[in-house]
Amino acid sequence: MSVSAEIAAELDALHAEETSPGMAAVARRLARLIDDADALASVSVGADKLRSIMSDLRKLAPAETKGDAVDDIAEQRKKRREAARQQASDG
Repeated sequence: MSVSAEIAAELDALHAEETSPGMAAVARRLARLIDDADALASVSVGADKLRSIMSDLRKLAPAETKGDAVDDIAEQRKKRREAARQQASDG
């Protein structure tokens, strides 16, 4: 897979277009330049800049809330209520 395809997938996962569209556009452009580069020096410089931008974008990404302790407790509570309702309707 190409660098630009991998970067595009990561940018989508980070919701980078929403949090920092300019930096996301630069990251996409750098990735395309790396894919098209012939000289190792060009790839090296581009990769270093891309790494820095992606690091910043990862820091700016919205925090994932799925699977935290509050969600786990709510899910357990929901299961207990469903079980109690089922038991009440069977009895």
